[in-house]
Amino acid sequence: MRVRESFNDRWKFHRGDIEIPRSLDKGPLYVQAKTERYRKGPAAIAYSDNPDSFEKTGLFPSELWEYVHLPHDYVVQGRPTQGENNARGFLKYDNAWYRKKFTLSAEDADKRLVLQFDGVSGNSTVYLNGCLMKHNFCGYTSFEVDITDFAVIGGENVVAVYTNVQEHEGWWYEGGGIYRDVWLLKTERLAVDTNGVYACPQKLTDTAWRVDLEATVVSIEQGTEEIEVVSEIVDAAGKTVAVARGTGSVDSHAKNTIKYQTVCENPHLWDVDAPYLYTVRTTVMHRGEAVDVSETRIGFRYYTCDPEQGLLLNGRRVQIKGVCAHEDCGLLGKAVPANVHHYKMRMLKEMGANGYRTSHYQQNSAILDACDELGFIVLDEARWFSSTEEGVAQLETLVKRDRNRPSVFFWSLSNEEYYSSLEQGKRITKTLMEAVRRLDALRPITSAVDKSPEKAPVFDEQDLVGINYNLHIFDDVHQKYPQKAILSSENAATSSTRGWYEPDCPERGYMSAYDKDTNAWFLGREHTWRFIASRPWIMGGYQWDGFEHRGETLWPRLCSQAGAIDLYLQRKDAFYQNQSHWSEQPMVHLLPHWNVESYGEPVKVWCYSNCEEVELILNGNKLGRQRVEKYAHLEWMVDYEPGKIEAIGYVDGRVVATDVHETADAPVRLMLRLENSMECADDVAILTCYAVDAKGRVVPDAAPFVELHTNAVGKILGTGSDVCDHSPLCEPKRQMRAGAIGVSVGVAVERGRRKAQSGVIEVYARAQGLQGAKLCIPFGEE
Repeated sequence: MRVRESFNDRWKFHRGDIEIPRSLDKGPLYVQAKTERYRKGPAAIAYSDNPDSFEKTGLFPSELWEYVHLPHDYVVQGRPTQGENNARGFLKYDNAWYRKKFTLSAEDADKRLVLQFDGVSGNSTVYLNGCLMKHNFCGYTSFEVDITDFAVIGGENVVAVYTNVQEHEGWWYEGGGIYRDVWLLKTERLAVDTNGVYACPQKLTDTAWRVDLEATVVSIEQGTEEIEVVSEIVDAAGKTVAVARGTGSVDSHAKNTIKYQTVCENPHLWDVDAPYLYTVRTTVMHRGEAVDVSETRIGFRYYTCDPEQGLLLNGRRVQIKGVCAHEDCGLLGKAVPANVHHYKMRMLKEMGANGYRTSHYQQNSAILDACDELGFIVLDEARWFSSTEEGVAQLETLVKRDRNRPSVFFWSLSNEEYYSSLEQGKRITKTLMEAVRRLDALRPITSAVDKSPEKAPVFDEQDLVGINYNLHIFDDVHQKYPQKAILSSENAATSSTRGWYEPDCPERGYMSAYDKDTNAWFLGREHTWRFIASRPWIMGGYQWDGFEHRGETLWPRLCSQAGAIDLYLQRKDAFYQNQSHWSEQPMVHLLPHWNVESYGEPVKVWCYSNCEEVELILNGNKLGRQRVEKYAHLEWMVDYEPGKIEAIGYVDGRVVATDVHETADAPVRLMLRLENSMECADDVAILTCYAVDAKGRVVPDAAPFVELHTNAVGKILGTGSDVCDHSPLCEPKRQMRAGAIGVSVGVAVERGRRKAQSGVIEVYARAQGLQGAKLCIPFGEE
C-alpha cells in the first residue's frame, strides 16, 4: 500500500558552482554519452562530498560541503549589502548543489518509486545515480521524479539537485535552495496518480448533493489491467456518508481517468465562518484486493458571482475582506514549516480577513490547508502567463493540486501582465482557460490587471473582472461589463513602519504609522475599503498585503512596508485598522503609544474602532466623545502629558471595548512570549522578546541590545526587530526597536538530522542592566 516518507534529512549542501573539467579523450566522452551521463562532478555517484572528513581511505572533497535538513533557504543567511539587487532583498544569490544518499530495501523491489519536490527555488535539475532525471523551470511549482526504473534495490543510491537562482522569476525575495519538503512516495504498481482524485460536489436540491468523481490511476504493469475504484465520503466524525464506485482499465505504463458519481444527503456546508471538511477516501481494487488508498479533503458549498449583488456564498452575500501575501517569513526566509504558515493564517483571521490571494504563484500546500481549515476565500494565482507547453503544464499542476479545496473560489491566470492589454494576451487566455476547464469546469477564471483594465481584451474571455488599484475606473468597467462580476484583486498598498509616529523619513527607511493616501493609485486602507464596501456589486478585495515581505524595497529598508503585520510577525497599527473595518467583535485601538516624543507640540491621537461612539480620556480628564463614521478613524489633537490615555467604545450607550496606553518607565526586565504551538520536532516556535518596567508595564520604545541563546536541544533560527537592521537574520544578538524583537526557534540539527524528536527547548534572553528571561518550549510526545 501507499507509503509517503519524509525525504528531508541528511542532505549535503554546497553553496556555489563547482567547475567540472571537460574530458579530452574519446573514452570518457563515450561512457558519459550513455544513460549514466555524469561520471564526474557533483551529479556522479562516487563524488566526494563528506563534510570535514577524517576518513583514511577514499578521496577528500575539494569543496566545502555541509549537512543540512530540509526545508532549506541558503540565501537568507547572508548579510544584506547595498550593492545587491533591491527587489530581491539586497542579498547575494549563488547557485548551489545538494546531494543525498539513501538505500532501498528488497521490499521496494516491486514498488513504484517517486520523489516529490514541493518546491525548489530557481531553475533546478535532478539527477539519480549520475542519470539526468528532470529539469524544472519554475521555483514555485511542485514537481515529481519517477525513479522506479533507475533506482538500485538493496544498494546505495545518490540523488543530486542543482539549483540555478541567477534568473529572476519575480520582483520580490525569492530565496535559494530546496525550500519546501521533499517526499519519497512508494506505491504498488497500480495506484492513484499524484493529485489524481477530483471530487466536485454540486447542489441538486435543498438536501441532496451530487458528487462527480474522477480518479486517475497510473500503471507500471505490463499489459492492460481491469480495476475498480471505490470512493468513500467521510465526515469529520469519521462516519461514511456516501460511497461511489467506478470501473475501468489501465494500459501498460499509462494513466486512465475513471469517472463515477454518488449522492450525499444533508451535508454540512463549508463556510468562511464554519469551514466544515470531509475526506474522500479512494481505494484502487485489483483482482479483488485493495492495492492503493488515497485521501483527499473536500467541502460542500455553493456560490454565485453576481454582477449586481457580488459574491453570494451558500445563499447569503459575503464580501471578500482579503489580503495578498507572499509565502516567505521574515524570521525564516523561504524555508517555512507548516505550523508557522498556519500561525500566520490565524493572525489574518484574527485581523478579520476572510480572503487570501496567492500572489503571484503556487504557494506552499500548508497555506492552502490552513485556508480550508480556517475559512478563507482564495484567489489562486499562476506564476507564468504562457500558453507554451511548459506554461500549460505548470498551470495544470496548480489546478490539479488545488481543485478539491473548498477555499479556492477563483483561478487567476496572471498578475499585471503587459500582454493583458494585447491581442496576443487574449489568445493566450483562451488557451489557458481551456486547459483549466479540462480539469475544473466550475470555478470562475480571471486575471489581476493594473494597466488600463477597461481596455484589457482578456476580460472579453474571462468569467470575472479582476482589477488592481484603479478605483477611479471601477464604475466605468462595471458599465462596460454589466454581465460580469468584479473584484478588487489588489489594493491599498499603503506603507507604514511599526511604532514610527513621525513623518516619513526615507533616509532612515521609516514610514509614518498613520494611514494615508500615497497618491491616487495607492489609496490608504480607509478610503479603499469605504469605496469597496459602498458598492455591493464589487465582490470585495485583496489588500496589498498581509505581511511585510523581504525585497521589493529601497535601501536601507529590507522589505516592502505595505503589510498589516511587520516583517518579524509583529502586529502594526494597520492590523487593528483592518480589524475595525472587517471584524464584528467590538474593538478600539489607539495610536500612538504614550511614551511618544511630543517635541512640545500637541500629539495627533487616532482611534480605530467599529463601535458607535468612542470617548477619549487622559489622566481622568475627558477629551471628547465622538461618533464613529463607518470605515473611518477618529482623531484628536492632545496636549501631551505622561500618564494614562484611554479610549472607551460604546454601543447603545454601553461600554463594549477599551484600549489603554500608559507611560512606562525605563525597562528593568526582559520577557519572552510564545506566539504559536510547537507540536513536533519539525515545527518552529515564534517568540516575541519585549521589556517591562518596574511596575510590569510594557515599554513600547525599549531599545536594549539583546543576546538570545538556547540549550543544546534548540537553536535560534532568526531574530529581527528593525526593518533597516542589516545584520544577518540568523544572528542571535539583536538591537530591539519599538519595544519588540521577533524570534524563531527550532530543534537543533546535527549531521542533517534533528537532535531530538521530543524534549524541551529552553530559550534565554539577556541584556546589560536588565533582568533576563527564560522560556521553556516542550515539543513531541514525552
